[in-house]
Amino acid sequence: MYTMFGSADWFLICGLGSLGQHCVVALKEFEVGTIAIELVQPQSWEIANMPELLDSTIWGDCRHKRVLEQAKIEQCRAALILTANDRVNIETALAIRQFNPHIRLVIRSAQTNLNQLLGQKLGNFVAYDPTGLPAMAFALAALGTTILGSFPLEHHRIQIVQSQVEAGSPWVNLHHIDEVNTPTRRLLAHAAATEPLPATFHQWEPARGINAGDRLVYVEAIGLNSLDRQPSPRRHPHKLRTILSRYRHGWRQFWQLGWQSQVRRLALLYGITVLGLLALGTYLFDLYYPGIGWRAAFFDTAILLLGGYGDLFGNFHQLEPIPWWLRLFALLLTIVGTAFVGVLYAMLTDALLSSKFQFIKQRPPVPQQDHIVIIGLERIGQQVAELLHQLRQPVVAITLGVEVDTALLPHLPIVTSKLNTALVQANCATAKSVAIVTDDEILNLEIALMLQTIAPELRAIVRTAGQQLSELLPQLLPQSQIIDVDRVAAEAFAGAAFGEHIIDLFRYDNQTILVTEYKIEATDTLNGLLLADVAYGYEAMPILHQPSDCPATLLPTDDLRLQVGDRLIVLATIDALRRIEQGKISIKPKSWRLRVEQFNNPSAISAIIQTIATIAGCPVEMAQKLLRSLPATLPTLLYKHQGERLVQQLSQLQVRAALVQKKLD
Repeated sequence: MYTMFGSADWFLICGLGSLGQHCVVALKEFEVGTIAIELVQPQSWEIANMPELLDSTIWGDCRHKRVLEQAKIEQCRAALILTANDRVNIETALAIRQFNPHIRLVIRSAQTNLNQLLGQKLGNFVAYDPTGLPAMAFALAALGTTILGSFPLEHHRIQIVQSQVEAGSPWVNLHHIDEVNTPTRRLLAHAAATEPLPATFHQWEPARGINAGDRLVYVEAIGLNSLDRQPSPRRHPHKLRTILSRYRHGWRQFWQLGWQSQVRRLALLYGITVLGLLALGTYLFDLYYPGIGWRAAFFDTAILLLGGYGDLFGNFHQLEPIPWWLRLFALLLTIVGTAFVGVLYAMLTDALLSSKFQFIKQRPPVPQQDHIVIIGLERIGQQVAELLHQLRQPVVAITLGVEVDTALLPHLPIVTSKLNTALVQANCATAKSVAIVTDDEILNLEIALMLQTIAPELRAIVRTAGQQLSELLPQLLPQSQIIDVDRVAAEAFAGAAFGEHIIDLFRYDNQTILVTEYKIEATDTLNGLLLADVAYGYEAMPILHQPSDCPATLLPTDDLRLQVGDRLIVLATIDALRRIEQGKISIKPKSWRLRVEQFNNPSAISAIIQTIATIAGCPVEMAQKLLRSLPATLPTLLYKHQGERLVQQLSQLQVRAALVQKKLD
């Protein structure tokens, strides 16, 4: 990351499709030079003023040496390779690396394994799948809960939560809004019930209390183990009754299963008959020939049932002649047994022929109400469905007449009928929300309008990929949430072009918040700053700080100072990333000073000095000088949130202090 932009900061964009054009717009917010390569000149642009936004445009194949030389690739700081063809993107990345071994490569690719291997070989390389980046945004929007964002980090899950304070909440009794903050929770935004949420973070009065109906947005860290922890089942005191109930239920299921087909009915009838004949034959042979015993009588009867009539009667020639009725009964046993074996073979054959259907688990039924409907099961639809399944939400998908592989998302009920029928079969009228994410944005519009007629209050999340349509749809569909996937993904691509790692993103107040990781270098604009400067100066939210060779700290305090080698992860808009890159630390500069009147605990003077120096970020000598001539004012300027926290900490040390605002020049 550079301290400031200069004339040599050129960024190359290969591919001027929808994603490429949105990346140009995002990069222009950073006030950098942009050069684009496109195979052929388009007849019209999706973004009308695109030619004016570009500093230079080259028509040709971005893989060719001549075209790259014409684009002055040796002077470019980063190359965003964004064509719709993964092969072209990878070939272009390899060609560019030969020209410029240090250039930052950001490519569009869905080849996860190959991307990791290329990153190891090429270095300074990152690849994103633009359809996967907004998947969580769609899932959370469809969920319709208070969770705005959710992602794993350092054996925890970070959640961004929007909550409305209820009348009985303990937060209503807080005197200062900053008391909401805990080691696992940090406040991002606050608004009264009648006010809109602020577009940026930390825009509240620290000394203001919280009232019922207020809305809060905060980030919290949750242990991963607590997410999967389920309450242990309570043991039933009457174990025997439970066991008998299970056996009755199992027998009922078995009985119903035995009568589902003619073959199974016949098998059950034959089974009962054979058991009866086995018992009767054992009794008759033991009665007529008491010398052989009941065991031999049992096995002789079984041999007859298995078709051994001729073999068995060879053992009776030494005995007295067998009565005709007993011989006839033995023949009947053989006939019945042979028929039973035939039925058994038929059942086995039927089972083998239908085995491929038995191994595939049937999809669950369509939920009746309070579920989420996903229309379109292409890549982004699959990812949204998987995310919602991980969140344990009832989901049904509609594929509009397209059959899907039975192995694809087997836990998901899928409706494959035509549109009108599918909307009814998926119970859209009673659904919680509908995510319309097909690749055809005109079809998405048609479906959204149909749903508005079926259920006017139903919340729809509509996927678009065009600037004009995305800007016009909110007026046409006021109840719907419109997400332009290319615009959302473009901000992540643009942020990554400056060397930062974009971990995740989510939507807040109709804007994209990027979860961005920094590795502090000597020339960085963040080097030497307090986290208070990052939070209140750049309007970003630090959520992780890790000094080199030290454990990471989640939701760190504002008084930590960044040094070379530190790892920092923040929540920030694209505008905040731009100001960090350019070193424009604050639109609202520090304008408060600490005024100390007196302290009543001389034994705590060391703690008081250390508290002032740490939170204010001033030298220890300055804090010592302040306390020697009370009442006095600390020369160091502070942000208001920073100063209020310092006043609260000093009050715990029995120091009477307040904030005074800097006089306007």
